[in-house]
Order: sequence, then structure tokens, then C-alpha cells
Amino acid sequence: MKHWKALAVTSLLAFPVSGLAADISATLYKNPNCGCCAEYAKYLEQNGFDVETIDTHDLVEMKAEYNVPEELHGCHTTVVGDYLFEGHVPVESVTQVLDEKPSIIGLSVPGMPLGSPGMSGEKRGPLEVYAIASQPTDSPDIYATH
Repeated sequence: MKHWKALAVTSLLAFPVSGLAADISATLYKNPNCGCCAEYAKYLEQNGFDVETIDTHDLVEMKAEYNVPEELHGCHTTVVGDYLFEGHVPVESVTQVLDEKPSIIGLSVPGMPLGSPGMSGEKRGPLEVYAIASQPTDSPDIYATH
């Protein structure tokens, strides 16, 4: 019996930490020709997410349907549970939203900043993550800085 317990503990230690956590389902909508979106999907998968990638040419319509202000449009749109994540949002901010469940639509890293998760190049300064408010605002609030 002791041998079985030792084998079980050894087997558990052989798995990566992300393999022990329950995978979180995410759906990433992207332009079929965008490579950085595929890299972002890999980044999420490396951090414990089970990502379904859907190629679409209707991203602008989707963002409008979710009431994402144009200035917060990201390269791709990821839906996780009740939240929307625009662009290259660091996983720390994604999991914080999923844990804390704030009253927002989601988060955004507008555009395609160099060095952000899934983007090549050298990061230039802090990466600002904006909250996508449930009610439109004149200027978006910074949710986190990485």
C-alpha cells in the first residue's frame, strides 16, 4: 500500500502545475490571417486555459455587440465565462477578473503593443490594461499596469 501512495505522489509531481489546475474554457475570436492571435492562444494554454480558436471576419461587429468602445479595440477578442478580453491581456489580469468578478464587461489592451503576451518585440514601458465599463465613460479606467 505504501508503494502505491509513493507512486501516486511521484506521478502528481511529474505533472506541470498548470496541469493540476482545472482548465478554464476560453474562446478566442481572431482574423484568420493574424499570427499574433495564435501566439496569444498558446500563451493562454500554457497558463491553464483550454482555448478554442475561431477564425472570423466579423470582429468589428462582435466588438460592437459587446459594447466595446472603439478606442479599446484589441487585435482579437477572447470570451471567458461572462467576461470579454480584448487583445493581449496578461493572464494575471484575466485570472484576477475571474476571481474577483467585478461589474465590468471585461479588460482590454488596445492595439498590438510590442512585447505584450503573444506579441514579439521588446516591451517599451509599462503595459496598461483598461477596464471595459458596463456603462460608457469618457475615459477608460486603468485596471492594471504590467
